[in-house]
Amino acid sequence: MRKLALVSLFLLILAAASIAQNYSIEQYLNIKSANSPSFSADGKKLAYLSNDSGLWQIWIVDLAENKPRMITSYEDNIGFVKWSPAGNAILFGKAHGGDENTQLYWMANNGVEIRELTREPKVRHNFGSWSEDGKTIYYASNKRNPIFFDIYSMDLASGKETLLYQYDGNNDFSAVNPSGTKIIVSRDGTELSLDNNLYLIDLVSKKETLLTPHSGAAEFAQAHFTADGIVFTHNDNREFISLAQMRKKNAAGDDWSDDNREVRILDDSKWDVDDLEMPAYGSVMAYTLNHDGFSELYLRKYETGGKPLIAVIDKTAEAVKLPAQGIVSAFDFNKDQSKLAFTFNSATQNADIWVYNLKTKRLTQVTHSDKAGIDPKSFVAPKLIKYKSFDGQEISTWWYSTPQHWVFDGVNDVKYIVSVHGGPEGQERPGFNGLYQYYLSRGYRIIATNVRGSTGYGKTFTHLDDVRKREDSVKDLASAVDFFKKNRGNDDSQKFAVIGGSYGGYMTLAAITLYPDLWAAAVDTVGIGNWETFLKNTSGYRRRQREVEYGRLDRDIEFLRSISPITKIDRIKCPLFVIAGKNDPRVPWTEGQQMVDALKKRGAIVEWKLYDDEGHGAAKLKNRLDLYPRVADFLDKYMK
Repeated sequence: MRKLALVSLFLLILAAASIAQNYSIEQYLNIKSANSPSFSADGKKLAYLSNDSGLWQIWIVDLAENKPRMITSYEDNIGFVKWSPAGNAILFGKAHGGDENTQLYWMANNGVEIRELTREPKVRHNFGSWSEDGKTIYYASNKRNPIFFDIYSMDLASGKETLLYQYDGNNDFSAVNPSGTKIIVSRDGTELSLDNNLYLIDLVSKKETLLTPHSGAAEFAQAHFTADGIVFTHNDNREFISLAQMRKKNAAGDDWSDDNREVRILDDSKWDVDDLEMPAYGSVMAYTLNHDGFSELYLRKYETGGKPLIAVIDKTAEAVKLPAQGIVSAFDFNKDQSKLAFTFNSATQNADIWVYNLKTKRLTQVTHSDKAGIDPKSFVAPKLIKYKSFDGQEISTWWYSTPQHWVFDGVNDVKYIVSVHGGPEGQERPGFNGLYQYYLSRGYRIIATNVRGSTGYGKTFTHLDDVRKREDSVKDLASAVDFFKKNRGNDDSQKFAVIGGSYGGYMTLAAITLYPDLWAAAVDTVGIGNWETFLKNTSGYRRRQREVEYGRLDRDIEFLRSISPITKIDRIKCPLFVIAGKNDPRVPWTEGQQMVDALKKRGAIVEWKLYDDEGHGAAKLKNRLDLYPRVADFLDKYMK
């Protein structure tokens, strides 16, 4: 009887595996998504971005009719979309060929009339906000000097641009008060990574006030004006990024001096606040906590009143029940704050737009992005695994595996993909990844790591890979392989590939040079192979940002050379696939070319794919359909 049960189980697993294999990689790559919702002024419509056409374009849906329509059809991806508070127009941004030099566009509500607001293809524009009346926009731009960002406004009626704030540094627009007389600017530090300050700029008197004096690395972000101060997030003298309120002790007058400011924490959870949205004189704010990778969504009420005006914020927060464990992003309230729109996705649900009704407590899915004929029941959710690295440091990893893997190439043929996120100030989270699902269907297990240096696990953990500690994070990858090998008794049938993009591409190259015997194959997408040439050739403003994390050319050149994979290229043993975009402003394509040329010179196995119309990764569907079948075949060839 027991034997019959085992045979039946085996047949069921075999059937499940057979069904999964029937889906092509083209289907997985054609799974669509929607994000970045923005309410119209009357709250009846939503503008959002969808890649249904193969590129991220603007769509509009009437919430009563529920009939989405695409209103742009460019040959490049749209970067953002935001409806005017006045209700008469939509603002959006678009770069060319992945170069990240975003230009700003005004579009009438009908989607027909479009006006190019900026025409500076060598200049990057980082959108900040609309004014309350919808007549002005605010943004940062490096038009004055390519390595610095200043703050600008533009009157939309005349097209007149005004330089509001100039400083030789990396400045970003954070907030504007309802009257348009004050703005808050964020400026990165120059000596520490993940360090910045917030400055209050009085646009009438031109007075500048430092709001966040501190020592050591600290992040201050997501500022929103209230009647007597601001609500923002920070991790100053804290491990995690917390929700906080800064208010003037004496709300009367305009005194923002150190002696007249006080800060209190609104949510003391031991997890980072991810997103925050609130109107200046509204009644409710929304924010998310990043709880071990999953989002928790909260609403918190506040009142503005009294003389002088003050903002009183509730001590308790309402938790919104989500469709499943997943990730929430890109909030937007409608004008009367009765509805909240956001993007939701999970490991088994591709990203879509949802709307929460604050009065009825009802959550509604607005968009239903196509799954390309794939049964969603076949999607695999990961498990959170924690292991100890070489020095005892605990590392969190998302582990994707199903029983059906045992029947693809024989029970003893176990294939792992170790995936490394970019950043390094980033985090592998359990969101939807069509490529992961495809690799799972092909019989791979996936180890999606959050090595030291990742965000989401506290400030101390994030800084464990800074400068001289760079290769400690690579040791975490070797420890991951060791952990999973030991779990299967160290049998020799296990094969490991390492893949990553951007900084994850560097980690991939570092892993196969520092630990060459661990890997059967590797895939590097837009990764750094030579720290010296990378820092010399990356965009000027990015060099200033990245040197505080990686090391400075004028001070750490010998160290940077010592950790560059190109200097240890003779140690590589496994086949390598290298991918780059010709228009990449972050990691120049020549980083990949150096590695490929050196490997070819010594007769190593290497494949090279350079896309002329891409930037920092393959974003266009036509290129993804060309690239990833090649990658899948490459892995299959060298992992068997």
